Amino acid sequence: MVNATLKTIELADGRSITIETGKLAKQADGSVVVRMGETMVLATVVSAKEAKEDVDFMPLTVDYREKFSAAGRFPGGFLKREGRPSDEEILAARLVDRALRPLFPDDYHAETAVMISLISANKEDLPDALVGLAASAAITVSDVPFETPISEVRVGRVNGEFVINPTHAQLEESDIDIMVGASFDNIMMVEGEMDEISEEEMLEAIKFAHEEIKKHCKAQEELATELGVVKREYNHENNDEELREKVKADLYDKCYDLAKQIITNKQERMAGFDAIRDEYIEAYLEANAENEEIDLELHEKLIKRYYHDVEKEAMRRMVLDDSIRLDGRATNEIRPIWGEVNYLPGAHGSALFTRGETQSLTSVTLGTKMDEKIIDNVTVQGKEQFLLHYNFPPFCVGEPRTPRGVSRREVGHGNLAHRALKKMIPQDFPYIVRIVSDILESNGSSSMATVCAGTMGMMDSGMKMKKPVSGIAMGLITDKNSDKYAILSDILGDEDHLGDMDFKVAGSADGITATQMDIKVDGLPYEVLKQALQQAKEGRLHILNKMLEVIPEPRTEFKPNVPRIEVMEVPKDMIGAIIGPGGKIIQAIQEETDSVIVIEEVDDKGLVEISGAGADIIEAAKARIKSIIALPEVGEIYKGTVKSVVSFGAFVEILPGKDGLLHVSEMEWKRVEKPEDVVKEGDELEVKLIGIDDRTGKLKLSRKVLLPKPEGYVERPPRGDRPQRRDNRRDDNRRDDRRDNRRNDRRDDRRDNRKPRRDN
Repeated sequence: MVNATLKTIELADGRSITIETGKLAKQADGSVVVRMGETMVLATVVSAKEAKEDVDFMPLTVDYREKFSAAGRFPGGFLKREGRPSDEEILAARLVDRALRPLFPDDYHAETAVMISLISANKEDLPDALVGLAASAAITVSDVPFETPISEVRVGRVNGEFVINPTHAQLEESDIDIMVGASFDNIMMVEGEMDEISEEEMLEAIKFAHEEIKKHCKAQEELATELGVVKREYNHENNDEELREKVKADLYDKCYDLAKQIITNKQERMAGFDAIRDEYIEAYLEANAENEEIDLELHEKLIKRYYHDVEKEAMRRMVLDDSIRLDGRATNEIRPIWGEVNYLPGAHGSALFTRGETQSLTSVTLGTKMDEKIIDNVTVQGKEQFLLHYNFPPFCVGEPRTPRGVSRREVGHGNLAHRALKKMIPQDFPYIVRIVSDILESNGSSSMATVCAGTMGMMDSGMKMKKPVSGIAMGLITDKNSDKYAILSDILGDEDHLGDMDFKVAGSADGITATQMDIKVDGLPYEVLKQALQQAKEGRLHILNKMLEVIPEPRTEFKPNVPRIEVMEVPKDMIGAIIGPGGKIIQAIQEETDSVIVIEEVDDKGLVEISGAGADIIEAAKARIKSIIALPEVGEIYKGTVKSVVSFGAFVEILPGKDGLLHVSEMEWKRVEKPEDVVKEGDELEVKLIGIDDRTGKLKLSRKVLLPKPEGYVERPPRGDRPQRRDNRRDDNRRDDRRDNRRNDRRDDRRDNRKPRRDN
């Protein structure tokens, strides 16, 4: 038997989370199973014993996969096997990566793989809220060096009350959906979406999450202590402290002076810093070419590494000490903004948004129900009516290569912009919406440029958005030796790299709709975070005003190339009549009117979406459908088609799928011997509905009532006024029958009472 070690974390609502180790995947360096309810996540970590040669970074890979068997389902497609990771799996892996990566030692360069698998699932407990805890616990129980355990939780707010790891049903009612990753002491990562909440409400949600995360971290530490975990020893860097100090002494002032020159062009600034490094290396190698005691190849690598630290420190000190940024702006100043709409005449909506050296060209496409995305994941199935795709081609940062598929970064940045905009689409908007953002230049926060360009593009398409949304990227630089710090609005790419925090905030004028935050510094006070959020709000509103100068309100009409859509509501029991046997009727309507018709059942009613290139097409299709769902009314005149002729009359279709009997007596005023003498199959004629059988619902039609009555025509008297000779004769016959029956009965009785004969 295997002796597994178990730790339990109790949630405030009575649920519990368990961490189990020692039972599964024991050949990995560390493995755990985290369970909440019926949802179970297996996490493993394996790290190479030695670092590869010339690797001076942390080669960490985090992978998250969901097994369809976890929920008792088959994967789709022909292979019936899980394939490449879905966008949702990539997003979950990115959340874990962002929280874990800063906590590995800076000098640890062994290739490390963290693999997380969903092995059991139900429809209520969402697994992505457990993957951060599982990954951290696997590392904590291993010998892989790691600074401190972390965990991630989801926070929702239902009826004004915060909830940790809300169920799927609770999340549907929540106005907040954020993931928070943290250690016992520090917030590491925040990402999520909100319904226009305030900065103060967002901070409250983060604090609430952190209190829960502290329990998770403590449980992991207790588990490691119980197991007697000892972290491995390693040496992945060869350092020369004397050379480090020499590089700093020789190059710090040069870097500082170059930074203060305020070079606004990104490429020129990078070339200037690279030139300082390359000239120094060349001079150093030349000066020590004859020195056999120096490994020149090693020293060249070390100089590059140390110079990077010097460059970073010089730029940080310039901001902290002189309040000067690389491009000369004040800390709360936004770069110049310009934009344009309707740049792409063939698109349904388009916008060009440029802020500094970051530029997004965004297109908007409006489609029909046939274009909606079908979601078929392990725990989530449904349809998506709003799509946003973000593309980051290499040329936007001057790299000479071509893309190979969609990167994880593109999925993550696109998802952030998607979250920022999706709740601003009108609830009754009939179109499927696809936004495509192509980043043509990038120097800081292309995802927020996508939010701005997406808003402008949707307004250009004619969509009446609930509210326009803008976004901004913020940065923070702190001094480790003092309380000094600088909050930077609209950060550059370099400022993102050298800073201690970067966070992106998107929202309307009334509140935050999405955020993404990565904190790289320990012990960040909530007061500093509060100030940063307030400064972000001011910058966000400034950007929003610039956008509204370009397009102050949505187009009044859709462009001519936008398909027209109308939605009809029909009774649920009429859906089958519209579709017809084998779909024949709906296919015929689409073919004859050149329209596209989609029907779905919602809340015990049928919604019929009709789309086409013009109003005439829509009206023609609507007329056909109305004729199908119309109910026959007695007294109404219909133009029908003879479907069949029988000996007693003809069956006439007065409405699609609704036939009535035109009796031979109702064809003409004169007597008709043969119905085929008056009508034949396929004839079109006007008839009047004169009655509906209460019991069978059969329709009774008349043609003669629509014809002129012949002169001198004498009406036949009603049945009740006719002579009753036939009926009297029938009654006489019945009396005779009864009399005969009585006579026969008496004869039979006499026969039965007769004495039996004697045998002769």
